[in-house]
Amino acid sequence: MSQGIYLALDGLTGAIISVMVVANTNLGHATTMGVSLLVNHLIGLTLVSTILFLGRKHPAIAGPKQRAPWPLYLNGMLGVLILNFNFYSFTALGSSLAMALTVFGQSVLSLVFDLNGWLGMKKRSFSTKKVLSLAVSGLGIGVMASKSVGSFSFIYILIAFAAGAITITQMILNSTFAIYKGPMKASQWTYIAGLSAAIPFYFLTQPAATIEGFAKLPEVPFIHIIAGGVLSVTVLISTAFVIVKLPAIYSALLLSASQILASVAIDAFFLKIFSPNLLFGALLMLLGMAGNLLADRSIESKDTPPVEAETLP
Repeated sequence: MSQGIYLALDGLTGAIISVMVVANTNLGHATTMGVSLLVNHLIGLTLVSTILFLGRKHPAIAGPKQRAPWPLYLNGMLGVLILNFNFYSFTALGSSLAMALTVFGQSVLSLVFDLNGWLGMKKRSFSTKKVLSLAVSGLGIGVMASKSVGSFSFIYILIAFAAGAITITQMILNSTFAIYKGPMKASQWTYIAGLSAAIPFYFLTQPAATIEGFAKLPEVPFIHIIAGGVLSVTVLISTAFVIVKLPAIYSALLLSASQILASVAIDAFFLKIFSPNLLFGALLMLLGMAGNLLADRSIESKDTPPVEAETLP
């Protein structure tokens, strides 16, 4: 599969993530954030387990069944932090600023992974061209955040940044886990680990609110209940295929830009709100990502020794 297809899938995944976050937040407001997380994970686990059962004889679905390092089985627990961080940062800061900060967290940590070769990512070199390209991407983030609506609280800024950093970490770990188990089995374990952490946490720390939240579910439209869980399955499977095929910094920037563009579209078509800052910032991020791609290809072409022509007898 060509890199162009992986880039397209990565961009589509970013747009789906944007819709998924909105769906999760809306369900959290209608019930509680804990109920939203538990419902999404239960729906996701049910869907993935059904697919695995029906396709158990197909190697592409069943996966390689290799032995994986035990920390990868716990990767799904990060989802508890991600959903809560997204919920509170979006509620406190407003969607524009929260999304921009989440994007920044994804981009910064993915660059660290690329430069150091951590979590199984290919180690990549740094150059002046990359500095300039990343500066353009950073400028795009600044433009997106410049006229955001919401309270500017430092603690929520950190929470939004952490949400992005943890999100890209979970994506890379899930993609690495998929090498050992296949995308479907890796996704199944992500939901199992998430539920194993979320169930005791919410029922021990917020028992009354959690029970009340479940009692409110019959009043919530069915599409709002299932949307987050169904979309999360799509995101997990897509990232398991795509993330390891692209440099983390490119993947993060494309995911980020498509999330922002999807947010602009959601605001414009459904909320009748248009933000030129978000659109212009997303375009700047795409420009920066393109500069990074060109810089990396230039470095790789210099490092690749020329192939000498064979002399005919």
